[in-house]
Amino acid sequence: HAIGHGLATHVLKLASKSLPAKTIASLTGISTNSVQRILTANIHPHASRRLPINLCFDEFRSTHGSMSFICIDADTHKSVKVLSDRLNRTIKQFFLSPYSTAERAAVQRVIMDMNASYQAFVHELFPNAELIIDRFHIIQLMGRTMDTIRTQCLKQLDKHSREYKVLKSLWRLFHKANPDAQKSRYLFGLNEYSTEQNAIDIGTDTFPAFKTAYETYIDLHDALMGRHADELKNIITNYQPNGTPLDTAMHTLRKNLNGVINAAKSSYSNGPIEGINRKIKELKRACYGFSNQANMFTRVYQLIA
Repeated sequence: HAIGHGLATHVLKLASKSLPAKTIASLTGISTNSVQRILTANIHPHASRRLPINLCFDEFRSTHGSMSFICIDADTHKSVKVLSDRLNRTIKQFFLSPYSTAERAAVQRVIMDMNASYQAFVHELFPNAELIIDRFHIIQLMGRTMDTIRTQCLKQLDKHSREYKVLKSLWRLFHKANPDAQKSRYLFGLNEYSTEQNAIDIGTDTFPAFKTAYETYIDLHDALMGRHADELKNIITNYQPNGTPLDTAMHTLRKNLNGVINAAKSSYSNGPIEGINRKIKELKRACYGFSNQANMFTRVYQLIA
């Protein structure tokens, strides 16, 4: 009761910089428990009173290895709600209880990754919402598939061959959307002067399946990022399986076709919520993790309120 209002305000400002409670206590001359009491008394996590028309869904690792659900406004980037777990029944119960049917029907877009469990209830909760798959996760899926095929090719090559050196050391080139085909420069790993496109050709010409996967990756990337929805749809629907891990990736995109096509048409993405997840990771790292989930959510709410 002897802690003044000015000191309490200073504690809140320090906490907003993601400092650990122990560090704040050291800087202000009060105990760690007093710091936590000030935070609990002044920060009151609550759901958004108005349901935004555009929502971003994602999850993050909270305490004891458990995954928690987070939802934000895709336009203002403000918090809608952070839930203790990501179970379907928990998420559905939250959206059904405080928000009316009319409010949920007014939601126009839900932006998310390719989480199948979320997709199972999106249209049940938001009947008029357009599902948009985040572009980053689409490219990430294709990039991981490319790395898997590249690793399979490496195992078939002599470690002293030019092809091995390109696939091993210059792997970033195979993720580059617009490799330079004009300017020659010294490429470390290959240890010779070459254009980026020539190095890519060295790595792909030996393996027709890898070349097909690379060309499909580039075509899909250009169509998605260039907002060419019809071209993107043709690439996915007309893909012919060739016995590589790319078959699985393309099958996943085909299952999520509407959301993938909407990603090419819309300017919305999960970038804002991924940025918030980064802040949460930095907070956890600075505080060496949390054992109390309620205390963690208090700090998280301060970051995104």
